[in-house]
Amino acid sequence: MANANYLVEMKGLHKSYAGGVKPVLQGLDISMCPGDRVVVIGPSGGGKSTLLRVLMGLEDIDKGQLLFQGKNYITTDKFGRTVIDKDIRRNIGMVFQHYTLFPHLNILQNLTLAPIKARGESRQSAEQRARGLLVRFGLEGKEKAYPAHLSGGQKQRVAIARALMLDPKLMLFDEVTSALDPELVAEVEQVIMHLAEQSMPMVIVTHDMHFAKNIASRVIFCAGGVVVEDGPPEQVLGRPKEARTREFIQRVFHIGETEGVKRELSI
Repeated sequence: MANANYLVEMKGLHKSYAGGVKPVLQGLDISMCPGDRVVVIGPSGGGKSTLLRVLMGLEDIDKGQLLFQGKNYITTDKFGRTVIDKDIRRNIGMVFQHYTLFPHLNILQNLTLAPIKARGESRQSAEQRARGLLVRFGLEGKEKAYPAHLSGGQKQRVAIARALMLDPKLMLFDEVTSALDPELVAEVEQVIMHLAEQSMPMVIVTHDMHFAKNIASRVIFCAGGVVVEDGPPEQVLGRPKEARTREFIQRVFHIGETEGVKRELSI
């Protein structure tokens, strides 16, 4: 039965590729409250990015149910076909690892295309909101620039602004800093932290454990298509209960860094 207190409920989600030969999600059960900032960590191939793509309605599912604000969002019919409520999907925004900006459009056009075409917003209104977001994200003066003329960090900030133009109730971030040079990571993480401070619900897939510790209200460790551990960051990252989680954390950090993070998280 749906719980109206949850923003998102995933019940028994199964997803496989290659005609069922390659299972990726194997019965995920995850609930998320409106104020949650969920960081999903885990080894490559563990289903993290697939989980986000399913949440965004970009992937079919084999079995299970996904509810949004207590309403059926994604499920399967009696023939096993995926059924997606497209009206609900409009409440979710996603930012990808490689920006996915339109190279032939300038920045202002990238931001205003969807609100004008998909929602019928007036150009004047959309451009006014877009300029406000560009100022907010430190991109004023870039309206007429094209993506090729921006740094990786600037492109990613534009991608986040573009997602926000559709007023999402949930934001998804898929390894949004992994393609950036180290000196550009902080500027993108700062934008996401700013959204967190404004209570934007979000699900973030990242390999950056320091960022995960700073932004997460919950950390979920996924491996083999299932949730292995789910809890507050100080517990999952600092004092994991499960052996598979501990092994993963030790691989991600050097031994000395691991001990340092544990000390930080225990303060």
